[in-house]
Formats: sequence, C-alpha cells, structure tokens
Amino acid sequence: MAMIIDGRAVAREIQKQIKEEIDGLKRRWGMAPGLGVVLVGDDPASHLYVRNKEKMCKDVGIRSEEHLLPASVSERELLALIHNLNRNKEIHGILVQLPLPAHIRSNKVLDAVLPQKDVDGFHPYNQGLLLQGAEGGLRPCTPLGIMKLLDSIGCDPKGKNAVVVGRSNIVGKPVAVMLLERHATVTVCHSRTAQLKDEVGRGDILVVAIGKAGLVRGDWIKPGAVVIDVGSNRLPSGKFVGDVEFESAKDKASWISPVPGGVGPMTICMLLFNTLRAAKESLQRES
Repeated sequence: MAMIIDGRAVAREIQKQIKEEIDGLKRRWGMAPGLGVVLVGDDPASHLYVRNKEKMCKDVGIRSEEHLLPASVSERELLALIHNLNRNKEIHGILVQLPLPAHIRSNKVLDAVLPQKDVDGFHPYNQGLLLQGAEGGLRPCTPLGIMKLLDSIGCDPKGKNAVVVGRSNIVGKPVAVMLLERHATVTVCHSRTAQLKDEVGRGDILVVAIGKAGLVRGDWIKPGAVVIDVGSNRLPSGKFVGDVEFESAKDKASWISPVPGGVGPMTICMLLFNTLRAAKESLQRES
C-alpha cells in the first residue's frame, strides 16, 4: 500500500520558510516582493485560481497587484500593460493567467514579460537556461513543485528510470529536463506512444501530466514506483480526479500524490518561491 505524498503539508513548510525570508527583507530593506497579476475575461476557474494565489501571497507577505481586464481587451492594450509592469520597480514578478481570449496571441504576451519577472518560468530565455542546465533563470512552477515533492520523500532520481507521460511546455518537457539534470534516465511518452502500458511499467518514477482522467491504470505501474499525478479532471459528478487510477495504483506504488492535494498546492507555492527569488535578485542587481 502506497504512502501518500501530502502536497499541502510540503507547501505549508515551504511557505513558512518563504514568509520568514520576506519578513527579513522587510526588516533589512523595507521592501516586500510585488506580484503583478493579469487576468483577462470572466472564466470562473481562472478567477478562483487567482483568488487562491492572492490569498497565499497575503499569507506570506507578498504584495499582489491585480489587473482585471475585459475579454474584449485588444492585444495592443494588454501588451502596453505588460510593458508598464516591466518598468515598475515595485513589481518583481508578473503572472499572466491563461487561457487568454482567442484574438490574443498568448506566446506574444508571455514573451513580452521580462525574463527576470517571469515567475511562471514560461519565457523562452528561462526555458533555454533550463535546457542548458545553466545557472540562474526562473523555472516553471509545476515541474519545480514536482521536484520538491520528490525531495520531500527522499526520492533521489539518480540512476532511476523516470517516465513522463505528457510533453507540454508547461509540465512534461521541463520536468523531463529537471529529472535528467538529477541524473535519471528519462523516457517521455504522449498520446501517440505505442505500447504506453509497457513504457509506464518501466518507471521507477512516474510523472503523469496528460489531462485525461484515469488514463494510466494501476496494474501498469511498476511495483514500488513513485507516482506523481499532475492531472486535474472534473468528472460529471463534480469530483476531481487525476490522470492515474488512484485506488488501484496505490496498491502497486510505494508513494503516490493524490488529486486534489498533491501537485496543485505545490504549483502555487512555487509561484511564491519564484516571486521571492525575483525580488532578491532585483536587490542584487541594484546593489
């Protein structure tokens, strides 16, 4: 029977450390990290997500500045706001909540954010540094949170077979690179992978981020594997489930992250982590 990886508990511990560091910044420099949040349109899920982020910002002492824009806003107007936030020295991180309306090019907007304020870690510059294994750069929040979860249970990827199901720029690709960086042997699978069951069965570490409820069956999983389920799928009943069949998987895995309560809390926590880091690096540049 698998042990549960409690993302909420891990996030609370990291948030405590973040708050202590921010309190120190306030005492020494009189400065609180500032996060500019840009939300376009009326998507209820996005609004709920942003409210949760703002609450957690307040809890640790990050100043959150919200910019709510109508769905009809033009791309030019949105880019102008991004440029203003780039110039604002009291804003150390910029979060553009996705998805954006269809008439706005998301890549153009995300690329307009200064790399040093890109707390989501989506800018090509930051992704390039990650791929090169270079020092510096802000890393994508969900993959960074996954690595923190592995650390929390003492799982060292070195020498292990890691299987990543999903190849998105937000989760799959960057977490594969982070696992490689930690000396795992990494296989990346996706919706067109032949014999997905066999590939999954080789994983000592399994990260599933493909967005399909219960895609990975419990009997596919290698006995004793560590399973990180990134999926968050709402069933017709309203229940949220992951991409892994949790009940059967926990009989095979040694550790497994639940949905909800696993990766989700870590994603927001890493946003706070990146905002603090961006603020500290801004101080270093100015000193």
